[in-house]
Amino acid sequence: MKHLRNTMHRILATAAFPVAVLAAPAHANEAAGWPDRMIKLVVPFPAGSVTDRIGRVLAQHLEASLKQSVVVENRPGAGATIGSDHVAKAKPDGYTILLGANASHAVNVAFMKLPYDPVASFEPISLVAAVPSVLMVNPSLPVKTVADLLALSRSRQDKITYTSAGVGTTGHLGMEMLASTTGTAFLHVPAKGPAQALQDVMGGHVDMLIESIALSAPVVKDGRLRGLAVTSQQRSPALPEMPTMVEAGVPGYELLLWFALYAPAGTPQAIVERLHKETARIFADPAVRDPLVRDGVTVVAGTPKELADFQRSEIDKFGALIRTLKLDLRQ
Repeated sequence: MKHLRNTMHRILATAAFPVAVLAAPAHANEAAGWPDRMIKLVVPFPAGSVTDRIGRVLAQHLEASLKQSVVVENRPGAGATIGSDHVAKAKPDGYTILLGANASHAVNVAFMKLPYDPVASFEPISLVAAVPSVLMVNPSLPVKTVADLLALSRSRQDKITYTSAGVGTTGHLGMEMLASTTGTAFLHVPAKGPAQALQDVMGGHVDMLIESIALSAPVVKDGRLRGLAVTSQQRSPALPEMPTMVEAGVPGYELLLWFALYAPAGTPQAIVERLHKETARIFADPAVRDPLVRDGVTVVAGTPKELADFQRSEIDKFGALIRTLKLDLRQ
């Protein structure tokens, strides 16, 4: 997943320039009078999720800068496809936008018949953020490091169990990446969402999981689960003492959730560029960015073209991963 890190570094370097350089509307007259009413920001995940939190931060500050109400509407379900499909079919006038993710715009295309085209149905606006996950085990499992976990897996005839928020989610793919990379095998016990997955491991019903750091850090810090490694290439400010998977002995391992802003295809470019400019300005503000960074969120604000190029590379990457691992994601 080196391409995400490189893309983010390039975007962050670009973001160091004044916002006016990032995006100057080419056809300002197309957006004349926009916005003159409420804007709906659709989050295709449940309230309380890390996507929802980022969406609400963005909505709050967009509302202040655009001088119009920006309301978050949660439309979860079907691997984030329900909310994404709603936006794909919305009127392309800048009043309905989407905070999509790798699930809705890269992973699902590899194993689902989507009701929308993740590329052609949308206007890319900006990458927004990336979030690492944490490999965690129930404290009763006799392991304290990733090496311990792999050794235990190889020594046991019965497979160590893991859960995830569902088949095809980042947590599922992340565990299968670990198994494939290290020559081990684990038994997947899917849960109905991230909250249940955490509860199942804390309750001792399942041995372990990989989950986003936003949800993981609190339960690791208070000892309800034992964290073994973070899935980013660099240590996270949210858990600075925890090693990365690479440091823990899994070369090249990187797994990040990413979030990006989209509008329906056909939205005037002047509106797309205005939304990008405002998004870049909002997340360049340390008062907005720093609290997210402390919680393990890497904030970015790339151009629409960078998002489009990055998304296509992610579709190719996850498609190749799913084919290589021969995952049955239709169960």
